[in-house]
Amino acid sequence: MKAVIMAGGEGTRLKPVSGDTPKPLVSLCGRPVMEHIVLLLKKHGITDICCTLKYRPEEIESYFGKGESLGVSMQYRIEADALGTAGGVKNCEDFYGDEDFLVISGDAICDFDLSDFIRQHEKRRPAVSLALYPHPEPLRYGLALCDRDSCVHSFIEKPDWSRVVTNLVNTGIYIISPRAMRNVPVGKVFDFAKDLFPLLLEKNEKLFGYVADGYWCDIGTPKSYYQCCVDALEGRLGIEKCGGFEAAPQETVRENEEGGGERVICRDRARLMDSVSAVFMDMGADFSDGIHLKGTDFELSVSPFPSTAALCIRASANDAELARELSASAASLIRELEKRLDM
Repeated sequence: MKAVIMAGGEGTRLKPVSGDTPKPLVSLCGRPVMEHIVLLLKKHGITDICCTLKYRPEEIESYFGKGESLGVSMQYRIEADALGTAGGVKNCEDFYGDEDFLVISGDAICDFDLSDFIRQHEKRRPAVSLALYPHPEPLRYGLALCDRDSCVHSFIEKPDWSRVVTNLVNTGIYIISPRAMRNVPVGKVFDFAKDLFPLLLEKNEKLFGYVADGYWCDIGTPKSYYQCCVDALEGRLGIEKCGGFEAAPQETVRENEEGGGERVICRDRARLMDSVSAVFMDMGADFSDGIHLKGTDFELSVSPFPSTAALCIRASANDAELARELSASAASLIRELEKRLDM
């Protein structure tokens, strides 16, 4: 399988760390981030690579050349104007041809088992397979809600806590079929998450959500970059270590929270919401604003508290006793689901 590395970003938020260095060349434990990605691809047998570039492309080309020093073959496509993630990859159409190919970001770090990702994709042959990552703080990312068959049900872009219905974030690592890419216009701004994937769902194409095991981090901010370095040093990320970093301080969580409704304290609200979503999906729940279930004479909603590790349950009905029973039953179900998270 061939791979396309998206490496055109400037990394504006990371400039306090990177300066004018392109984000893919920012050093992580002695190597550029993108070099770790190339080595990961090689580890899983992917050695034919094309990179999409825009910001200071000559620096990236100069560092990697044709990839011989890393034991891979690399070529490049340079965008004069930013065309979005899908639009940039469309420029590589002559590279990937008529075969499914892997897309990965050149400025995020991971140690996923890409071989297993490829195997699962080849079993199902969807239009697109997305590598999803369970994240306890998913607000900065796009979320993907999957059904019991691991098919993507819908996408939620960078929600606040009231709209978090799963802990599965979109990592930007995909395996894409040429039939999916035929929906991407040539020379126009087009994004995978905002444009292509919703369009494919409208056309009833299958999108497979692969929950990846391992470590993933988008080093988009100085804080996330720093934490990633610490995680590598402490063995949570499988790359070569280097010294010179201290452990990051632990963040505290506010205990007081406003708003009514019954509260269920939990360890990981985003992860628990994913389990609750799977149950309520079968009941026909609406996920546009947390989880919302409506019947002829009742309404029930479940959503995370914004800053406390807890879920809020609100129930209303014409019969006050029914509302109390609904709220109590939902709380009991959610507590039971949390007990089973690590079983």
